[in-house]
Amino acid sequence: MNSQELFENIKKKKSFLCVGLDTDIAKIPQHLKETTDPIFAFNKEIIDATQEFTVAYKPNLAFYESMGVEGWNSLDKTVKYIKNNYPEIFVIADAKRGDIGNTSNMYAKAFFDTMDFDSVTVAPYMGEDSVKPFMTYLDKWVILLALTSNKGAADFQYVTEGDERLFEKVIKKSSEWGTEENLMYVVGATKAEKLQEIRNIIPNHFLLVPGVGAQGGSLKEVAENGLNSKCGLLVNSSRGIIYASNQEDFAVKAGEAAKEVQLEMADLLKAKGLL
Repeated sequence: MNSQELFENIKKKKSFLCVGLDTDIAKIPQHLKETTDPIFAFNKEIIDATQEFTVAYKPNLAFYESMGVEGWNSLDKTVKYIKNNYPEIFVIADAKRGDIGNTSNMYAKAFFDTMDFDSVTVAPYMGEDSVKPFMTYLDKWVILLALTSNKGAADFQYVTEGDERLFEKVIKKSSEWGTEENLMYVVGATKAEKLQEIRNIIPNHFLLVPGVGAQGGSLKEVAENGLNSKCGLLVNSSRGIIYASNQEDFAVKAGEAAKEVQLEMADLLKAKGLL
């Protein structure tokens, strides 16, 4: 999927919502735990209920890896279900991988060949040769960690050398490794005031923005500082949507929560002149 196809789907759905499938077996409704694959059963109903309002899904791999082989099977079934039923939706492996050449080659093979994700999140600390193997795949994307929302971000990401902070150096340097067609960046929603600074460095790249909703980020502030001429944003909400209810109406409530976000996004896109 290229950036124009992604933008066309954003305009069609009037949404730049990414739903995070951070599926925790302890939090899903009790009645699903009696099924043969509770994680997939939960994901399937969430996907069916929210697909009208979202342009991307982002399974957080930690929630699946923690369950061993069963979790990987649930993840594989989830990705195949999206691809088979809603092929226009962008699917992100939130894996935060980062290692040197041969290992990165195998990670890329796992996520792009074996599991057919559209993109994968990657940590940039080990430099260009740890990222480039993911970029050899046509129409696949690397989503590079740039500026995160956690408290510990201050330990390294804001360290200044000369007049440049580390996160700025990471973005500037890494933008030389790929293009606007295969490289996105993660910027936390709780750092919305930094989005304009980042836009000054990479005006045309897509940004994946987690932290809206349960983590307290402001969608309006993110849009005001981050939207560009092709939207350029995928804003993620996980807990606020998928756990809108823990009862048998969980899917209905998830759909309602996703629609509420989508309606706000439509207004923001119209205000920017993108609809």
